[in-house]
Amino acid sequence: METRVSPPASLALFIAALLAAFYSSSEAAGSQSSFEDNFSIMWSEDHFKTSEDGQTWFLSLDKETGCGFQTKQRYRFGWFSMKLKLVGGDSAGVVTAYYMCSENGAGPERDEVDFEFLGNRTGQPYLIQTNVYKNGVGGREMRHMLWFDPTAEFHTYSVLWNNHQLVFFVDRVPVRVYKNNGDDKNDFFPNEKPMYLFSSIWNADDWATRGGLEKTDWKKAPFVSSYKDFSVDGCQWEDPYPACVSTTTKNWWDQYDAWHLSDSQKMDYAWVQRNLVIYDYCKDYERYPKLPGECSLSPWD
Repeated sequence: METRVSPPASLALFIAALLAAFYSSSEAAGSQSSFEDNFSIMWSEDHFKTSEDGQTWFLSLDKETGCGFQTKQRYRFGWFSMKLKLVGGDSAGVVTAYYMCSENGAGPERDEVDFEFLGNRTGQPYLIQTNVYKNGVGGREMRHMLWFDPTAEFHTYSVLWNNHQLVFFVDRVPVRVYKNNGDDKNDFFPNEKPMYLFSSIWNADDWATRGGLEKTDWKKAPFVSSYKDFSVDGCQWEDPYPACVSTTTKNWWDQYDAWHLSDSQKMDYAWVQRNLVIYDYCKDYERYPKLPGECSLSPWD
């Protein structure tokens, strides 16, 4: 039986307010931009398709290969958002990744910020895994359930990134807060390297579903994930060092209000913590007898 948790009553008003605020900037990329305006295909171009109007993009996975794309530009800090509709039906073993990374490949010194959507058997809920890498080292996983079916329609997945916090949003609801504040700064906070944005679909049946116990059923292929309405309002990187990287009052995503959760965001974040978190590395004492230093930083500050 698929698990569903009802969202908080304040959610509708919260989303409406944030929609107005987050899309007011004239610098944000328009949702009508074509794929070619923002992205390049990384591999398997024959596994990529677009709708007739070019506004919806499809990546497919079969037994031979998956597919992926990346932004043409790098960014350091900002607001990054995309609507995704995940693979429906039996998607065990399939991972759809939406992430930021400082390198084109999985380099040994990369910084990375991940959304990974872990497929499952029909009727079982999708899980979202988020992770943070610093200089090639990860191990900062959290896993969440969702309060909706992410395969039925498009939902928005976003990252707010500044020098004070990384916030992962699902439909404008903060599901994870990764801080860089307090008396002791977070030595594991990725704030030095500009990043590209990527998305890909690939087979990970050695670990993705029930720790690898559930394998990909290739008879159900191709597996297709869908994308639209990419939006970025961020500091586009220009060598050697763009002025917008420095903290200023010019950009909303680097003003004081973006350094912390608002009161309404804190309410919804608390609801997520109570109802949707199924794994948090900061509570895994078997894995980390001495917890990583950033686990002491409060997401509420």
